[in-house]
Amino acid sequence: MTDRETVRPSKQEYFLLLALAARTRADCLGRRVGAVVVRDDRVISTGYNGTPIGMPNCSEDGCHRCANRDTDAYPAGRGYDLCICVHAEQNAVLAAARFGQSTLGATLYSTMRPCFGCLKEALQAGIAVVHYLEDWHVSPGDDDAALVAQYAALRSRFQQFTQARIPDHRLARLLAGERVGTDE
Repeated sequence: MTDRETVRPSKQEYFLLLALAARTRADCLGRRVGAVVVRDDRVISTGYNGTPIGMPNCSEDGCHRCANRDTDAYPAGRGYDLCICVHAEQNAVLAAARFGQSTLGATLYSTMRPCFGCLKEALQAGIAVVHYLEDWHVSPGDDDAALVAQYAALRSRFQQFTQARIPDHRLARLLAGERVGTDE
């Protein structure tokens, strides 16, 4: 293959690029996450994290936790019970349901490893495979042995659960629409 030939992104890269595009709509003042649900190599829904439909966005003080994130009231990893935001993975699964798309046997692509709650919901929705780009770091309290064991039990129920990799130089070239060789 010559440098002049264009290599399209792999299917996994393509769906992850769509999740990255969905992430640009996220309005959370913390982490911005995007997700895509795919069945039979077709996108059936997308989602990003933010407030429920019709509610003010986080940047408009729609979420109490986000509005107070710079205070000592909600240290990292705490106060999620007050967070009104819907996670990207939840939004993608819920959008599929809203528009009558079955998620049974589907694949979830996310820009971040799904949290415990999203993993439960994905499994319950019939998602079979999960691929994610970025891992998250365990917050104090989330390293509880029972939670770690329960998360591992959930992960084991998926046919695949993997962290995907798109090297930074390849990602930059794919996003720029440049020709990308297979030797990368």
